[in-house]
Amino acid sequence: MIDFAALVEGHHRFRADGWARQRSRWAELAEGQSPKVMVIACSDSRVDPATIFDASPGEMFVVRNVANLVPPFEPGGGRHGVSAALEFAVTQLEVPEIVVLGHGGCGGVAAALSRRFDGCAPGDGGFIAHWIDLLDEARDRVLAEQGPRAAQVLEHEAVKVSLRNLRTFPHIREREADGRLTLHGAFFAIDDGNLHVLDEASGEFLPA
Repeated sequence: MIDFAALVEGHHRFRADGWARQRSRWAELAEGQSPKVMVIACSDSRVDPATIFDASPGEMFVVRNVANLVPPFEPGGGRHGVSAALEFAVTQLEVPEIVVLGHGGCGGVAAALSRRFDGCAPGDGGFIAHWIDLLDEARDRVLAEQGPRAAQVLEHEAVKVSLRNLRTFPHIREREADGRLTLHGAFFAIDDGNLHVLDEASGEFLPA
């Protein structure tokens, strides 16, 4: 298993090899960033967007959290990390595309299904419970309709919930309406390495 010492060793390899080979690219990035896509992905250690999309530094603006969730537009109260990142990407970097990337075997979705953190205090699971309650409505519907397939279906639904919530942000809704911004849903299957893209018209995830 990798530890911090191994991370430092990895950095030395990167500095001697990857950074050196792309010295001119890193010089450009030192002057600023201009990514063309924002990716909202899960914090899961198996689902690194840069690896999945074979992307280079500076190509994607990435936000990761439990179950790749976007909260609805809520102007008051609390700390809004995802909302701040969205605002920065859309209004400052002016990214033309946003991708919500779900994945198979999501622990956040499994927790939403089991409700194992319901009633827990912050620090003992309460923060998790309050975050994944964004899936409550979808979870109840999926459990009623899907039975044994509930986990995979809710993983797909988590992407759709985030897309719906994205469209509650005025600056996103406005830019999507006038063609400056396009939203995408995608799903990475860890077991076979395949990517599926959401067809919003049909609601189905199709092979990329």
